[in-house]
Amino acid sequence: MERTFKLIFAGAAALAVVSVGTICLFLILEGAPAILRIGVVDFLAGTSWRPGEGVFGVLPMLAGSGAITLGAIVLGVPIGILTAVFFAFFAPRAVARIVHPAVTLMAGIPSVVYGFFGLMTIVPLVRSLLGGRGMCVLSASILLAMMILPTVILVAEAALKAIPQTIYEGALALGATHERSVFAAVLPAARSGVLAAVILGVGRAIGETMAVIMVAGNQPLIPTSLLKGVRTLTTNVVLEMGYAADLHREALIGTALVLFLLTLLVNGSFSLLKRK
Repeated sequence: MERTFKLIFAGAAALAVVSVGTICLFLILEGAPAILRIGVVDFLAGTSWRPGEGVFGVLPMLAGSGAITLGAIVLGVPIGILTAVFFAFFAPRAVARIVHPAVTLMAGIPSVVYGFFGLMTIVPLVRSLLGGRGMCVLSASILLAMMILPTVILVAEAALKAIPQTIYEGALALGATHERSVFAAVLPAARSGVLAAVILGVGRAIGETMAVIMVAGNQPLIPTSLLKGVRTLTTNVVLEMGYAADLHREALIGTALVLFLLTLLVNGSFSLLKRK
């Protein structure tokens, strides 16, 4: 029985590796030739995306993805980590019994529901308070910050609770208060797990599509303001793949390849930072 389950687990792990390898191979075979035909510099540094004229530059989408993801990190990560600390060390049981399941439930809400909420609530609020159309970098950042919160909170909380109790008790024994023990001793000890929570949140933000389509404005322009509309790499593929053909279709697959490599680069950078 033990050998059977070892084979099952090994097969599952191999299937996961083969799946990722197959996706990577497909993107390279289908997208790399188009990038080479357009020109690597023209494709990555081009500031115009006009498929009808044969101009394919993904820099506006790269900038849009970066701006929205950075905004989501700035808004969502501090709130997520502090909420995780609250659940792990400060929340009364009665409060945690109600709020914690609500946070868990947030992780299962479909993206389109978040997008509809953002379209009907966040966009009008931004438009009325700050002007503009409301469909902009700021609206998308706020929405993505809400979407990554459950991931950051739950993973960071698990990391904090996994720290040995002796670290907390040692800080108390040295005269630290409860708050100082948590923030000066336990939280730094859990930085590896907290960083993993941030990595997962960033991955969710970079790869989000449906919600961003509904609130970002979908303009293939380099963002010059938080109130300007943008288009991300993911939305660019979704919006145009349905009618694309020939070089246009291959350029969209090349866009997906750039997104895949960007995700690997971000995860790899965080992993190196975590190891350090």
